[in-house]
Amino acid sequence: MKTITLNNGIEMPIIGYGVFQISPDECERCVMDAIDTGYRSIDTAQAYYNEEGVGNAIRRSGIPRTELFLTTKVWISNAGEERAARSIDESLRKLRTDYIDLLLVHQPFGDYYGTYRAMQKACKTGKVRAIGLSNFYDARFIDLAENMEVKPAVVQLETHVFCQQAKMRKLVNPYGTRIMAWGPLAQGANGFFTNETLRAVGAKHGKDNAQVALKYLTDEGIIAIPKTTHKERMASNLALDDFELTDEERDAIRKLDDGKPLTADFNDPALAKYLLGYDRQFNPDKQ
Repeated sequence: MKTITLNNGIEMPIIGYGVFQISPDECERCVMDAIDTGYRSIDTAQAYYNEEGVGNAIRRSGIPRTELFLTTKVWISNAGEERAARSIDESLRKLRTDYIDLLLVHQPFGDYYGTYRAMQKACKTGKVRAIGLSNFYDARFIDLAENMEVKPAVVQLETHVFCQQAKMRKLVNPYGTRIMAWGPLAQGANGFFTNETLRAVGAKHGKDNAQVALKYLTDEGIIAIPKTTHKERMASNLALDDFELTDEERDAIRKLDDGKPLTADFNDPALAKYLLGYDRQFNPDKQ
């Protein structure tokens, strides 16, 4: 499987399997199917409430831990240096592993500086191999990257053919930070699966819209974590090595970029209030 080199020299598969919105009961089966299909990178988060399912699947798979790449994220409710440190240990317990390959700050809200400091310490003690951010844009990314000893290895953002993150790719490049695409299939929005540009390109190669889009993103050096609960779709999303896009085809796909997210704008104050309010429901001491 094709890998990408992070800014600390660690190799990461460029295609992984995401478990967002997969129920805890179903997660173990899905991750087992993904590993059996050939995935070696699994992306979860504390806020997905399915870390235990991921951990159980990894143990049951029989694949050596060193051959797997595991990503999780620290949620707002665990923000702050002490709270984040405890949550990292809890994630390790749930994931049934001695180390996490990639740990991200999930949201740019709350005491994420304290969270990042805890993550840096976890790196130094061997609990974590690489650290980064999720949903950090523009000035917030720069402010943290400039003020922390360990530069983010990855920033996970909504990235797909309709929102290709051209600005952020240029902004993070000096730090050696890699873009990791959540929602790389646009979560089916904006007519993704019937888009005529993707369909026309796919027809030339015997591929579907999802395969064309994933091929385009990974060729651009973007890490992708498509999600599906169907094993046959897991397999097709991995089948990207038997065709190449032409320059003309890449140019056509590049023109699909609107430069705007379809799911969430993390610079929107209303979203920040919503997420912080949601967090306080579970943390009365933050009132």
